[in-house]
Amino acid sequence: EARRQRRLLLMVVCVALLLDNMLYMVIVPIIPDYIAAMRGGGGTAGPSAPAGGNGSGGGNRSLLPARYPPASGSNEDVQIGVLFASKAMLQLLVNPLSGTLIDRVGYEAPLLAGLAVLFLSTATFAFAENYATLFAARSLQGLGSAFADTAGIALIADRYAEEPARSRALGTALACISFGSLAAPPFGGVLYEFAGKRVPFLVLACVCLLDGLLLLVLAPPGGTGARANMPVGTPIHRLMIDPYIAVVAGALATCNIPLAFLEPTIANWMKDSMGASEWEVGLTWLPAFFPHVLGVYVTVQLAAAYPHLQWFYGALGMAIIGASSCLVPACRNFGQVIIPLCGICFGIALVDTALLPTLAFLVDVRHVSVYGSVYAIADISYCVAYALGPIVAGQIVHTMGFAQLNLGMGLANVLYAPVLLFLKNVCQMKPSHSERNILLEEGPKGLYDTIKMEERKG
Repeated sequence: EARRQRRLLLMVVCVALLLDNMLYMVIVPIIPDYIAAMRGGGGTAGPSAPAGGNGSGGGNRSLLPARYPPASGSNEDVQIGVLFASKAMLQLLVNPLSGTLIDRVGYEAPLLAGLAVLFLSTATFAFAENYATLFAARSLQGLGSAFADTAGIALIADRYAEEPARSRALGTALACISFGSLAAPPFGGVLYEFAGKRVPFLVLACVCLLDGLLLLVLAPPGGTGARANMPVGTPIHRLMIDPYIAVVAGALATCNIPLAFLEPTIANWMKDSMGASEWEVGLTWLPAFFPHVLGVYVTVQLAAAYPHLQWFYGALGMAIIGASSCLVPACRNFGQVIIPLCGICFGIALVDTALLPTLAFLVDVRHVSVYGSVYAIADISYCVAYALGPIVAGQIVHTMGFAQLNLGMGLANVLYAPVLLFLKNVCQMKPSHSERNILLEEGPKGLYDTIKMEERKG
């Protein structure tokens, strides 16, 4: 029964992450007509221009660039950049609070609250008629993501306490994130074309509502009283100064910088340098989904066989990202540029899949086994990259050049890879005062401990 329930909860979390990424990316093919209608220009999309991306518990990964109408001035470019970055910026501000709250009240209630906010955000998108409403809906999504993403990933780490089950579960969540990013643009574009602008958002809102109802049935907040005797989690500011957690957080932020900074810039570079057509620009990131999923699968299998090499998988991923980033400016046609982009996404999969379970393990052996704050730190790492990407990347290209941007990002990843050697001996750490160690040695003393022991037996 415990295994069945945790599988269903994993499905709920995966659907929540899928929805968050789909909502982020579903406006990619729709925003042109929104902006055109708002300035009275009709509904015809013009040349392609790139969009920003975002990452949560891994992270949100966009795999297709956005298409905007012909710019009427630099002010519109700024508005679009701020619109795409607003989600990550608000998520970045809320995450410290959401992590602390999750540690205090448990995982189910914040996850349900996050789904409720995502539902409200999706409904707002459906009926938005001006830029201010779009901005409010986008920011509201960041608020919902700060709770839903962090609580969902933390819930997986809590329910899947042992390896390799934890790595498999987190890998499944990362695959759902990628699939949501891949499926959203064609999903939104087709429904928008044949059913109207509100239909894609209403469909996502209905799925979000059903996911919340399923969570309510499986784990009603406060229904079991399991959180009453839950240990107090380590404060987020103490986790942030833990050197091992800081190294992991830095790796998560650094490895996502190439993706976050390329998404707003690569479409224009392809048009200028290789005369890429509209369909080539539109399909730029599509093939990268498959190596990302392959990277997740490979890392899960390697971690199961050689768990003491998690740090090495992360370092290898950063080296691959660095080399791939440096190769992008050397590409001269669409077929060539696909190869380094696939390498970037493959490397990101290695880093994320290796280091997300490492965060949970570090909390187990060095702090208290409550995961809200530590995965809030991971979400902050992603948001730092994706909040800056839509706003900063274009300015860097304008002042320094596209080649210099890629070389800088590649060099940053290659230089950071050896830092992960600091994690080499993490797997040899033994739990000292962690909750699970106490449970194993002393047996259950309260309702929460009894339930945790039953889950472990299951």
